[in-house]
Amino acid sequence: MNRHWLNSYPEGVAHNIDTGQFSSLNQLLEDSFKKNASKPFSVCMDVWMSYGELDQLSAQLGAWLQSLGLEKDARVAIMLPNIPQFAVTMAAILRAGYTCVNVNPLYTARELEHQLKDSGATAIVILENFAGTLAEVIERTPVKHVVMASMGDLLGFWYGKWLTFAVRHLAKMVPAYKLPLADDRVVTPFVKALGDGETMLLKAPHCTLDSVAFLQYTGGTTGLSKGAVLTHRNIVAAVLQGEQWFTPALKRIGDVSNINNIAALPLYHIFALTLSLLTIRWGAHITLIPNPRDFGKFVEVLKKRPFHMMPGVNTLFNALLQHPQFKSVDFSSLCVSQAGGMAASEGTARHWQEVTGCAMVEGWGMSETCAIGTNNPVTNKEFTGTIGLPLPGIDIAIKDDDGKSLDIGESGEICIRGPQVMTGYYKQPQENETAFTADGFMRTGDIGIMDDKGYTKIIDRKKDMIIVSGFNVFPNELENVISMCPGVVECAAIGVADKSQGEAIKVFVVKNDPTLTEDDVGSYCKQHLTGYKRPKYIEFRDDLPKTNVGKILRRELRSAV
Repeated sequence: MNRHWLNSYPEGVAHNIDTGQFSSLNQLLEDSFKKNASKPFSVCMDVWMSYGELDQLSAQLGAWLQSLGLEKDARVAIMLPNIPQFAVTMAAILRAGYTCVNVNPLYTARELEHQLKDSGATAIVILENFAGTLAEVIERTPVKHVVMASMGDLLGFWYGKWLTFAVRHLAKMVPAYKLPLADDRVVTPFVKALGDGETMLLKAPHCTLDSVAFLQYTGGTTGLSKGAVLTHRNIVAAVLQGEQWFTPALKRIGDVSNINNIAALPLYHIFALTLSLLTIRWGAHITLIPNPRDFGKFVEVLKKRPFHMMPGVNTLFNALLQHPQFKSVDFSSLCVSQAGGMAASEGTARHWQEVTGCAMVEGWGMSETCAIGTNNPVTNKEFTGTIGLPLPGIDIAIKDDDGKSLDIGESGEICIRGPQVMTGYYKQPQENETAFTADGFMRTGDIGIMDDKGYTKIIDRKKDMIIVSGFNVFPNELENVISMCPGVVECAAIGVADKSQGEAIKVFVVKNDPTLTEDDVGSYCKQHLTGYKRPKYIEFRDDLPKTNVGKILRRELRSAV
């Protein structure tokens, strides 16, 4: 196909990537571990871990996992927040030859049960804070091996013990639980698994680029979540695509191993996961933020040392901007402010650039594409309002419902093809039949338009479209406009039943100006939106329902109406 977007690529960015330079994701990891053994990999609560330590600890845990006699293609669940145990566990599972199943630590019992049963996970590494949820469902799941981590396990002997005590007994963040045990179900402390593995030898598994690395579950906001099957090739491709794309913005740093990447988004989420693996590729380090909702501590961490990459969703950027101490942070080293996961609003992007001096760069991807799809050039000096260009080796086509590719400027479903796109949904043959077009593109469910330079603009997702008197209205457009209204912090638009016009528009608004009224917002909409796009109802709220990664849940707003 005609990749006309290549003409818009920044200088020095390759048009394609070569996944064949690695035999598997394991080789990429182990090459970096050995090359960067003495360099820092992560810092959490001022405790550092080197690449050499990550290599050693993951080998010990991997060897211990192999000693359990798990099946060849075993799925091992990870239910951890952003603490050092996450990277050790992820690398251990991969190096042992198994498949990682990332689990949201804040899942309800119902959600956890579904994911463990659907994935067939027979082992799980979990922080004790969330063990109560597991205890409710474990007897109805295939899980036979539980590795129980405590908050301070890898944060030094004395500090780690004090932190674990504080979390358990002072903050009381570990609810009482009792895991039902059976003859074939065992609970092992994380530190004991590491200690036992120290005397064992990690056997190199026969992993290829076609082996399954992750079952990455979709958010499940529209129903039961599905596991996207991501192979070693998919992940390697995504890392190499990201490396090509981000390099132009990082040239002023020189040695990329000096990069400090802020990991505030949860590592179990594909966005942060892929960027953490890119950090390993560079031999750089990540700053782990275990609780990004504590914005006071978050800002204090940002003040401690120079940072170069700040990935986030619009709501995270917005919340930081609202904190009174955020402007006192030194942003002189910030090279990339990467927005993704949800639509970035122009109002937030403009404010972010004013405060930090770094343009917010919006990209787009999915769990099904290892978070990699399109991105604006990282050398941009201003927010574009688009999701950018397809990354190296990726094809984007705008198609109609029959799978026919549409002309430039026509709106249709964004479809994607590339080496980072999943092989399919786990044990979902019917879903897979409809997920891909005859020419190998994956349907994304996002509606967009591509211009003659290759930039794509998302109009919205099909299921969120509002039909007012026969006219299509897309919530993202309304939210982007209303977010620019003085006094508005964030907003969400939904359709509600209306006898006269089928649906009417209702907007939920969070404000930071107590004098802002419904009439003020209505007048702003009248000024900036055509008649049928103006909200009929405006409701102020203190906050909006969101997923753990900050996406606004329109579904919950609709169900509450």
